[in-house]
Amino acid sequence: MSHVSEPIGGRSSATSPTSQISSRDVEAMKSRIRQLEEQLSKATQRPTQSSASVAQQKMGTTTLPIGGAICTYVDSQLFGGAQVITRSIIHKSRMFGQSHWINGVIGVCRDIFEVFEPRIRDEASGVLSGIQDCKTLARIIKSRRTPSWPSPPTADLPAKDVADELVDIYLRTSETVYRVLHIPTFRRDYEALWPLVSDTAPDMAFLVQLKLVLAIGATGYDEQFSLRACANKWVYEAQTWLSAPACKDRRSIQFLQTNILLLVARELLNISLDTIWISAGALIRTAVYWGLHRDPAHLLKGTVFVAEMRRRLWNTILELTLHSSIASGGPPLISICDFDTTPPGNFDDDQLVAEAPVPKPEDEFTQMSIAIALRKTFAVRLVIVKFLNDLGSNGTYGETLRLDAELRAAYKVLCQTLQRHNSGTGPSASRFAIRAIDCLMLRYLLSLHFPFFAMPSQETAYAFSRKLVVETSLKIWCAVHPSSCPSIAGTYPGHGSASSDQNDFTRFATCGSGFFRVVSLQTSLLIATELCIQLQEEEGLGPVPLRPDLLSVLDDAKEWSLRVIEAGETNVKGYLIICLVAAKVEGLRRGLAEDQMIGLLVKTAEDAEAKCLTMLQELVAQGQADGITNGLDQPGLNITPESMDEWDLMMTDVLLNQSTVEPMNWMFNEISLVPLPQ
Repeated sequence: MSHVSEPIGGRSSATSPTSQISSRDVEAMKSRIRQLEEQLSKATQRPTQSSASVAQQKMGTTTLPIGGAICTYVDSQLFGGAQVITRSIIHKSRMFGQSHWINGVIGVCRDIFEVFEPRIRDEASGVLSGIQDCKTLARIIKSRRTPSWPSPPTADLPAKDVADELVDIYLRTSETVYRVLHIPTFRRDYEALWPLVSDTAPDMAFLVQLKLVLAIGATGYDEQFSLRACANKWVYEAQTWLSAPACKDRRSIQFLQTNILLLVARELLNISLDTIWISAGALIRTAVYWGLHRDPAHLLKGTVFVAEMRRRLWNTILELTLHSSIASGGPPLISICDFDTTPPGNFDDDQLVAEAPVPKPEDEFTQMSIAIALRKTFAVRLVIVKFLNDLGSNGTYGETLRLDAELRAAYKVLCQTLQRHNSGTGPSASRFAIRAIDCLMLRYLLSLHFPFFAMPSQETAYAFSRKLVVETSLKIWCAVHPSSCPSIAGTYPGHGSASSDQNDFTRFATCGSGFFRVVSLQTSLLIATELCIQLQEEEGLGPVPLRPDLLSVLDDAKEWSLRVIEAGETNVKGYLIICLVAAKVEGLRRGLAEDQMIGLLVKTAEDAEAKCLTMLQELVAQGQADGITNGLDQPGLNITPESMDEWDLMMTDVLLNQSTVEPMNWMFNEISLVPLPQ
């Protein structure tokens, strides 16, 4: 991709007469230039980096308090070894690249725990016991929700009115961004299922696909995620059905659709969430094996319907591959040269079943307009993910700024395209789709810059990144939680009633796991970090003025984290961390001494855990009342590896883990490294 850029300050005038500058000024300028050249020479006197050296990344030891320990690869060669940039993290034998959210917030948690960790080790503190009590209840709740394995699919479905609503929720949310289904065909087959008393056995392939649609729709059904247990069961049934030995009759569009829906549902329900990147890789290889990476124009002549569905599914698989890569911190393992399938045509779904359909003009909105507009940004987003997560990436700040410019240009075109669609009186994008695309694009921008966010204030070279991270975090937070940002609430373009469309998006972030919840936690912590930095850097006799919009995010983030637990989340660490960071901000504003700050943090942790413990006890009691026990009465039974995994995207166990090290697991679970001395 060719890229021409101009200096940020614009072009200098070629007509400025040097005669107007005095000889004294010229000598002073020459002297200053010599000084700068000498400083630059000293700063860059180090061995030239080779691509084979993987950016001269080094390892050392650091141990996060409360037993947390990580392995980090760091790069300190950006400015003469003066600063350290975390390139990747290893925990429990898994590597998370630079785009993984934990790289951007781990410094916040380390600073807090280093201050008050010694105090909570004291027997008088109930913090550790509170964490353990919450974990015990969480295991009971998770074990009751976990269906038996295998779970062969059944013909059981919810009541027709409930199923209708779940289907509608799916079609106005996930399907608007990631096109998977041919909606007229799906609705026809869906209506044919009812009534369920038919003597004819239903088509199991379609029934599995439908249950995944219902599981995704259940995320936005209500504020409490009351259908979580049913949704888990539906996903387990689909996983069981797809795990059967592959047969020739499964080499179909429907089979690929079901696999895509399974990935989306697993992310929202936090089912084997840490392996979605692996599953996405298997899916794209399946698509390549079946030839979806070749444009249908190069294959045997077929119908427009088949050709367009192949293009749509390939486009969605590309998006999920990139999405899983930036979320997991893994390399995308695909390049533009690996396929020649063109973007989907601008067709509405009902056109595809017509005779010799013709795509609509690009400026006319269709059910494919969102996906087509997003596809135009794919190339630059792919480069960014490779830049962040590939093993041999240098990751220089100059390259960061170049990619920033390219991403902004692509994002601007995307925004202009969607704004044109929404400016007319005809069909337009829903508010859910607009907000989802906005968050998705801003997430790439955030990933580029947050490695440089917490640099010391004297590193003015990174001031741009710091400002951008703060403003981008605020934009993302307001997009996900518009009610906490009155200035933009209701201002997002697009059709849809505020009661349905807006609630859908907020519920996906509150009830569902994955992207929207993670980005909410990440942005709130980054904003909190900025407030702490401002309070620590400012000097003066009066109070430090802080932006009200940033302060309000802290309170809103605490309330939102509680709603997440009320909706069934069992990991309380997100709420605990938000409370601790907010307490640190309050302590800095009040000018507390170190001992007072430690006391405030400990008290905050104890209060937060007590509140969470009460909520988890209510969830346990609710499960007993609903009869959702799965035949279990004791914690520890039917605990699957995924239910024990604390990396469930609310807060990693790397930060709060008081268990002892098992002798045979120390090499993978408790290796802790920090940058070595330069």
